[in-house]
Amino acid sequence: MGQGDTGIRAAATEHPSPSRSRRGAVVAALMLSMALAALDSTIVSTAVPQIVGDLGGFSVFSWLFSGYLLAVTVTLPVYGKLSDTFGRKPVLVAGAAVFLLGSLLCATAWSMAALIAFRIVQGLGGGALQGTVQTLAADLYPLKERPKIQAKLSTVWATSAIAGPSLGGVLAAYADWRWIFLINLPIGALALWLIVRHLHEPVRESSGRRPRIDWAGALAVFACGGVLLTALVQGGVAWDWLSAPSLALFGTGLALIGAVVVIERRAAEPIIPGWVWRRRTIAAVNLALGALGLLMVAPTVFLPTYAQAVLGLAPVAAGFVLSVWTLSWPVSAALSQHVYGRIGFRNTAMLGIAAATLILLAFPFLPYPGEPWQPALLMLLLGGALGLFQLPLIIGVQSTVGWEERGTTTASVLFCRQTGQTIGATLFGAIANGVLAARLGGAGDLDAVTRALDSGAPADHVRHAVADAVHAVYLGAAGAAALAFLVLLFVAPRRFPVIKNPGD
Repeated sequence: MGQGDTGIRAAATEHPSPSRSRRGAVVAALMLSMALAALDSTIVSTAVPQIVGDLGGFSVFSWLFSGYLLAVTVTLPVYGKLSDTFGRKPVLVAGAAVFLLGSLLCATAWSMAALIAFRIVQGLGGGALQGTVQTLAADLYPLKERPKIQAKLSTVWATSAIAGPSLGGVLAAYADWRWIFLINLPIGALALWLIVRHLHEPVRESSGRRPRIDWAGALAVFACGGVLLTALVQGGVAWDWLSAPSLALFGTGLALIGAVVVIERRAAEPIIPGWVWRRRTIAAVNLALGALGLLMVAPTVFLPTYAQAVLGLAPVAAGFVLSVWTLSWPVSAALSQHVYGRIGFRNTAMLGIAAATLILLAFPFLPYPGEPWQPALLMLLLGGALGLFQLPLIIGVQSTVGWEERGTTTASVLFCRQTGQTIGATLFGAIANGVLAARLGGAGDLDAVTRALDSGAPADHVRHAVADAVHAVYLGAAGAAALAFLVLLFVAPRRFPVIKNPGD
């Protein structure tokens, strides 16, 4: 019996039946790989004061996050196509290696510019981690068992959201900020060893020709995404929306979109194949999860400021108000199989997003200033609703394609969600700052309020203004949730065309 027969079959046979110990080792590797990506933003954010104090560069430190996010987002479609062409294992191993190289370089950074550049290297590997882990989760489990692995991956994200800030703060305060990057090395090394040792993909039948890589398409997608996301991230921050840099970036981005369309239509094996948007199920899920990325910005970005400025909570307590949704989200996701098993993927997702719309609409009706348990309760309910919305869509869309299309499909879904988050941060930031300016007589923005919290409690009129601004953002998030509902209602088919495989 060859080596490929003793490991996890994740290609030729859709749903293998490996020994529990071997599959358990691979699942552990996937969870460790996901932890690398999940911990990244939360653990770095708490060490920013120490990093800026050591390296300087306060005016550009936001690029520690923006640069990483850009690299992850624009590489997702590329890695998805490569995993369908060459297999999941080589893409995951390469991505993990690049991520660890970036982590090591970040720990040696001598200036803020160098650290930002090395964070981008990290992001180039992070795109492979996020997309390939989700794809392998679908490869390794039959349809009826997929909620188990997805619940485990959701738990990784939940744990990281809670543990990341604390771990980052401890390392920055009692060791050195460079350890927040060095800690990735043993975690990643263990994940790599488990993947190399226990994940074996059988050799697929050759078509007689070498795989053709769409390098022109990959470069065009990377350039197009990078330019447009940079315009969205920096517009209204580093320069005005109608300034020359902003107009130049958006104009260049539109031209690159045209170039991507032309190149991908001519490519034999396009990075973003047309069927991703021609198939109703995939197109609907892409749009719905893009709206999810949009609405998630409201709690993740604006709720902590609301909790500190309006409720008067300390940063740790404010973080807890947000983190409670990470408790209900994985539980709801794990239990969603009992719902979609009865009423289907689409109807379950519609039920979840309808509930999320009502919960988001309830936020502006909270009493002023209110008690901390009130927004915390809404967040607990919101996590449950979104777990019921997201997981059925991801499992459902992955189940409508075969192995050779699953990487591209999964990457397109994650790409749309990431892009939605970027657009949401820009859109809701503009809304919040507009409301604050109107309430405070044309002066002030949310960043200024956040900085003022360090020097003491804000005045009552400022607290009222922050409450109104965050209420407006939550109304916008409710609109995004309603948009996702309408997309599922009018675009998604009533029943997803699931491909049945042995073990389903």
